[in-house]
Amino acid sequence: MKNKKVEVHLRGVNCYDSFYTHRILKCGGYSVLTLSYILNFMKKSAVFYDIADSIFRYQIWFLLGWQDIKLRYRRSTIGPFWLTLSMAVTIYSMGFLYAKLFHVKLVDYYPYLTVGMISWQFISSIVNESTQGFLQAESFLKEMKLPAPVFIMRMIFRNFLILLHNLPVYIPIIFIFHIKLNLYFLLFIPALLLIILNGFVYGTLLAFLGARFRDVGQIVASLIQVIFFITPIMWSTSALTPQDAALVQKNPFAIFIELLRAPLLGTTAPVSDYLFACISGIIGLILLMLLYPRYKSRLIYWL
Repeated sequence: MKNKKVEVHLRGVNCYDSFYTHRILKCGGYSVLTLSYILNFMKKSAVFYDIADSIFRYQIWFLLGWQDIKLRYRRSTIGPFWLTLSMAVTIYSMGFLYAKLFHVKLVDYYPYLTVGMISWQFISSIVNESTQGFLQAESFLKEMKLPAPVFIMRMIFRNFLILLHNLPVYIPIIFIFHIKLNLYFLLFIPALLLIILNGFVYGTLLAFLGARFRDVGQIVASLIQVIFFITPIMWSTSALTPQDAALVQKNPFAIFIELLRAPLLGTTAPVSDYLFACISGIIGLILLMLLYPRYKSRLIYWL
């Protein structure tokens, strides 16, 4: 057994790695059964199998996402930092104007608006671009055998890079208005992960819809424009009555933006917002498990 490759047949999944298989067998039959159960479950669940396959192919969506940013700003002087500059000009000009219109103090409004706009840019871009996720990858899907989630991960990674370019816009605000960051700042990471999870599951569903019905992209883009004005980005719920504020808090976009905004302002979002994000992600994952195996094989004919 030491000098020969050990082949373990796990219902269609072959493990030929002699060292890895030897370690599993050495731990006893329970480990083999556990591995068998996990692999069988992934094999039967097409979505989990393709997600795992896509994660292991991280070089593909990493390079494609990075290439998207480079191509967008090739031959420009400052390259991707146009993202930072355009966001800075928008926020710094809007902040002064709307603070006067809403009769609020600059020290309160500028940080609120800056983080809200950066968060909105990230979330809305994922929603908008999801409808084109598979359409933009038409040539790859037709010519190469790649799991479909690779291209949703590409889209999310691309917008994550844009988020990293936009976050420095907040740094001058921190120093100018003396914002004190505390340990709540660390909650930005789990909040971001929850939004990425929701963006992935619902982005995949939107990508299928966008591939099947080409009008979905235009419908979503129009809805996003309306949602921008009914979401507390430029205005605060503190100016509303308690009943109206409670109604606004039922807006999923308001919840996700608050998850990102609160830690950067030195506070924490309500626990109910985190619970909503978790439950929303689970529901989306269940929908993906039910719909993905059914429409996966039809995708290529819709492109």
